[in-house]
Amino acid sequence: MITSPTKKNVRIRHIPQRTCVGCREIRLKRELIRIVRSTSGAVEVDITGKKSGRGVYLCKAKDCWETALKGKHLDHALKIKIPAQNRKELAHYAEMLPSKMRETK
Repeated sequence: MITSPTKKNVRIRHIPQRTCVGCREIRLKRELIRIVRSTSGAVEVDITGKKSGRGVYLCKAKDCWETALKGKHLDHALKIKIPAQNRKELAHYAEMLPSKMRETK
């Protein structure tokens, strides 16, 4: 009887990935910023990634944010028409971000 070398119980850790609503690229969850729609209908940036509500993800790049805000990508993904005040707050947040995202390996 031929025996194979013993396998160690190596646990492969699952690394969560999400799709950016702006550029539609799949990235690691920690590389993205979560936008959440609360039950009251308010749309806001969720820095912690743990607020309750429907969430979508955007890259940490101004280009992706502008694409998502310009079109109806966020509205469609959050299943709500984003109020003008919330849209202005998101655009203001996007102004602080770099224009392009760095490539990760």
